[in-house]
Amino acid sequence: MIKGIKIKLKPNNKQKTKLFESAGVARFAYNWTLNRQIENYKNGGKFIPDVELRKEFTKLKQTEEYSWLNNYSNNITKQAIKDACIAFIKFFKGESKYPRFKSRKRSKPSFYVDTDKIQFNGTHVKLEKLTTSRKKNKQKINWIRLCECERIPYGEGIKYINPRCSFDGINWWISVGIEYPDNTEIPTSEGVGIDLGIEKLAVVSDGNIYQNINKTKEVKRLEKKKKRLQRKVSKKYEIGREGNRYKKTKNIIKLENQLKKLNQRLTNIRHNYSHQVTTEIIKRKPSVIVVEDLNVVGIMKNKHLSKAIQEQRFYEFYKQIQYKSEWNNIKFVVADRYFPSSKTCSRCGNYKKDLKLSDRKYICESCGLILDRDYNASLNLKNYGQEIA
Repeated sequence: MIKGIKIKLKPNNKQKTKLFESAGVARFAYNWTLNRQIENYKNGGKFIPDVELRKEFTKLKQTEEYSWLNNYSNNITKQAIKDACIAFIKFFKGESKYPRFKSRKRSKPSFYVDTDKIQFNGTHVKLEKLTTSRKKNKQKINWIRLCECERIPYGEGIKYINPRCSFDGINWWISVGIEYPDNTEIPTSEGVGIDLGIEKLAVVSDGNIYQNINKTKEVKRLEKKKKRLQRKVSKKYEIGREGNRYKKTKNIIKLENQLKKLNQRLTNIRHNYSHQVTTEIIKRKPSVIVVEDLNVVGIMKNKHLSKAIQEQRFYEFYKQIQYKSEWNNIKFVVADRYFPSSKTCSRCGNYKKDLKLSDRKYICESCGLILDRDYNASLNLKNYGQEIA
């Protein structure tokens, strides 16, 4: 199995400049490919494979106008061209929208690193054609410091898959895939059903309840601080307004950087909590995990619930529980979207049509069962998984 690891980088000023330049080179090659494909289509030509485009781009680099591209790794441009062609192929298959040109202001800066040229040790990473840094230790020249030590394995026989550097608006990160031996252990514990909600993040059929992290004092404090910063930024823009144009001052940039850091902190808190919950469920080694297929897009249309649902990060929870289940040989089942998990009695199977969203207790008129609404739904999801298995 392949596991992805993402670590924050700590580059010096020269290395930061080179990282941004490398991302700009990748963006240039991507946009060049898109423009080339669009012009070719307008002239009645067929789709150009990435192999031919890479050969054409190599000839372009030999011209005097584009000779500056030779100062950067050719693997950055090769992969950017390949990514643009893959984007077109996905569009033709109906898997994604029409590819768009990357913007210097709006697009996320990122670039590919060659798997053969990248090198790791316990504390640093070496990238191809990066600026040197003046240090006493000559072994650390061209090496970028990692914020976490001994996180990525290194040495002979280790292969890195699809390493990429990216910038999130505050920090530079490096992500890399590493192949690990498959887990052969087969879990034998009883399966579980997981009901996701707004009041509580998850109610599990084995009796465990995971509260909503957004209702804690720390998150509420940060959300309040975020609102204040947003109001400050808005007022600063209004003060410096010139007709229909807004002027961005240094004070606005400072406040926006503070807002970025605060948003990242909130995201990290929610992301970490999802990891803690999913890991705890997986460690109990259930044979089957069943979750419901929520229509999140439809629920988000409710203006009273949209913000609360967005903060719960249901997709992130699904994604984490799915790949962790695959790593541990646990069967992962997604119940049908129209499966009435909340309206069905978990004891006798009676269907209660008039159950409202405000009813937090499930009272069965047939067998007299009285249960918490979410716990009853999790038991029904568990039974759903047992029937399929």
